[in-house]
Amino acid sequence: MKRFRLAAIGGALLMLLAACGGGGGGGAYGGGDSASPSPSESMATDDSGGQTAAASVMVTDSSLGKILTDSKGMTLYLYDPDAQGASTCYDACEDAWPVLTVPDEDQAMAGDGADQSLVGTTDRKDGSYQVTYNKWPLYYFAQDAAPGDVKGQGKGGVWWVVDATGKAVGK
Repeated sequence: MKRFRLAAIGGALLMLLAACGGGGGGGAYGGGDSASPSPSESMATDDSGGQTAAASVMVTDSSLGKILTDSKGMTLYLYDPDAQGASTCYDACEDAWPVLTVPDEDQAMAGDGADQSLVGTTDRKDGSYQVTYNKWPLYYFAQDAAPGDVKGQGKGGVWWVVDATGKAVGK
């Protein structure tokens, strides 16, 4: 019995290490190498691996002007290939660009400065609800470690910080 428990613990550790290790390289998604910082620990992670926030989106002052952030001040981005429709960012893309999700589609909310009429959700393949703003699915950048970071701005020429009207900043 003791040998079985040790084997089970060892197997669980191997799975955990495999899940955390991941590949590096920025690739088409502009992610960093495996030594890069992970998303801020101030964000809660839901069961699908996406990020959740009490007030889904709000407007915050930043080095790029007034931009969308979550309730913790973490910058939110749009991805050009989404073209104001369903998310096209999955797998390796989603590792570099975690999605902003809510547990229920009715929980996508506008906070300070954001327009509730522009807030919505889109269904993801795993059944979760990704928050949208002006119909753009919203993402974090895994290398933004602190509120106010905008390290994902312009990555690959397809990732953009979002302004209060739901448009890409600096595009």
